[in-house]
Amino acid sequence: MIHGILNVQKEKGYTSHDVVAKLRGITHQKKIGHTGTLDPDAVGVLPVCLGRGTRLCDMITDRNKTYETVLLLGRVTDTQDTSGHTIKMGDTSKLQEAEVREVIRGFVGDYAQIPPMYSALKVNGKKLYELAREGKEVERKARKVTLFEIELLKIELPRVHMRVTCSKGTYIRTLCHDIGNQLGCGGCMEELIRTRVGRFSLKDSLTLEEIEARYKAGNLAEVLIPMDEMFRDYVGLTVSGRWDSLAKNGNPLPKKAFLKLPDPRGWKDKKAGEPFEYVRIYDEKGQFIAVGRLQEKECRIVKMFYVNED
Repeated sequence: MIHGILNVQKEKGYTSHDVVAKLRGITHQKKIGHTGTLDPDAVGVLPVCLGRGTRLCDMITDRNKTYETVLLLGRVTDTQDTSGHTIKMGDTSKLQEAEVREVIRGFVGDYAQIPPMYSALKVNGKKLYELAREGKEVERKARKVTLFEIELLKIELPRVHMRVTCSKGTYIRTLCHDIGNQLGCGGCMEELIRTRVGRFSLKDSLTLEEIEARYKAGNLAEVLIPMDEMFRDYVGLTVSGRWDSLAKNGNPLPKKAFLKLPDPRGWKDKKAGEPFEYVRIYDEKGQFIAVGRLQEKECRIVKMFYVNED
């Protein structure tokens, strides 16, 4: 079985589930999961986890993301993008570039966003887009998201090209819709490219066709990101042989279980008011076992990645 993460470049027309299904066919393994939905018309970075790497899905989903988008002003649709049905048209003839810049700048920071009806969020066990297709609209609570930066790449009214860096759970379609509302002319999303998810960037991503070619050539491992690479900022510790089985069964480990403690970062003292340190734990053969957290007297396992496949 293949274990790790692939940086997939999702192409237009595919859903995130389509990508997973394609990869299952390519790699002939079922244990594969994606790290968050991307609309069929959107393209860009979609990290996909394989094997034991699926334990990272929720962690990657939580990462900040960067998008490049085109906002089309003067049109409102039921899906908040140009694929939907037009609800109304607005007048953009009197819009001034300075006004557009000022309104968009006001969205930077924390922002209460109401999720769109055409989304995969569930209400009473049913996805919102399923209700929307039935002609039903339900009340949605606003959720706090954070827009860290909005870079205006080009303004050619009624179109605005933007690069948006945001927290998880942000709907760029809804951002475009809300900007249009605030300008008084309405707006919707015309294009969307996800260029970054955490450490995964578009320039390093591979299409499904490229991944299939590598798999057939036997060199997929060259682009497969190891699980421990996701924790490269953590100190790496090696557990000695006599404590090996204890670690691989997820038990707390005393200080003496490790061959060498990091210096000068070392073991943190809770009484000193310093945060406890997260660490990567390996066996003496260099196999990644788990992520742990150093306590005052022991290291507790936070997430296991070792599986005995013998």
